[in-house]
Amino acid sequence: MSEKIATVSKQTGQNAFASEIKKLLASREVGVLVALVLMCIFLSFATPSFLSFRNLLNVGRQVSLLGIMAIGMVHVLIAREIDLSVGSIYALAAIVTGLLLTQQMPLWLAIFAGLSVGLLIGLLNGTLSTFGQLPSFITTLGMMSVVRGTALLVTDGKPVTVNESFGADPEVLKTFYFLGQGRLFNVIPMQLVFFIIVILLGWLLLSRTVFGFRIYAVGGNDRAARVSGIKVFNTKVAAFIIMGFLAALAGVLSLAFLPSAQAGRTGVGLELDVIAAPIVGGASLAGGEGTILGVILGVLIIGVLRNGLVLMGISPFWQEVAIGAVIILAVGVDKWTRARRGR
Repeated sequence: MSEKIATVSKQTGQNAFASEIKKLLASREVGVLVALVLMCIFLSFATPSFLSFRNLLNVGRQVSLLGIMAIGMVHVLIAREIDLSVGSIYALAAIVTGLLLTQQMPLWLAIFAGLSVGLLIGLLNGTLSTFGQLPSFITTLGMMSVVRGTALLVTDGKPVTVNESFGADPEVLKTFYFLGQGRLFNVIPMQLVFFIIVILLGWLLLSRTVFGFRIYAVGGNDRAARVSGIKVFNTKVAAFIIMGFLAALAGVLSLAFLPSAQAGRTGVGLELDVIAAPIVGGASLAGGEGTILGVILGVLIIGVLRNGLVLMGISPFWQEVAIGAVIILAVGVDKWTRARRGR
């Protein structure tokens, strides 16, 4: 009798393990990972310098700011919303921080002001898109222009440069530049360090907190979430606030790396990549789906593709064509997958 029970338990365990393996292989992240690995293998043959330690660190640094913003965007997408104002927030946060630094404000105050810009705009986007009952596409499209116009008015269209000749404190500049240009242990770029920290916090928030459960519930079915007692509007507003904060953080780090920002150019078109990265990584435009791992893979797909094309000497114009094609393919896969599940 005991032998039969042991045999049944063993078979049950094997079935459960096989079920988990099938579930894992069916996930979008596995497909994206396979595509990333194949891309890396091809580029390693196409250009010998691709797999060098220095180049891989450069790829990590190059994707860091996009990745920070994409982690904010996945929260918004899971909640079944979208934010088109991220490029403008990125620019205005950098400009506000830069202007305060050139006025010899304390570093913490200048950074706090820049981050507060993102928090405030995120709050406005979320409030108008929920309590104001405006489609987030329209709200953030309008806010994109409002914020960009504000940046132009504040600077009169002139670039903001942060250096000693423009009045910044040399000691403050040294610390500020380290945030964008420095390397931890003289090896790991600080931008990559910030990205890793945001990855960990984003993973904890989505996977290990009540808020994470709520945002998936809201994106999956907001009516059912409301009936279960979840405050749908508050959850969506929080997602927009996270997005605004991370867009501002990326803008500040960008200024620390390249200490110049121009309202009419900085962050223009950035929203395309920020939205594309989570979608390439498996997030759905229909809401309720998306993971931090998927965001990382999506960001790496875009970053590795750009880096590889540069190393191969491909024209920047063709790079844009390639990125656009990847976005169309990713959205197409999302739609086709959802259609097949619905059958």
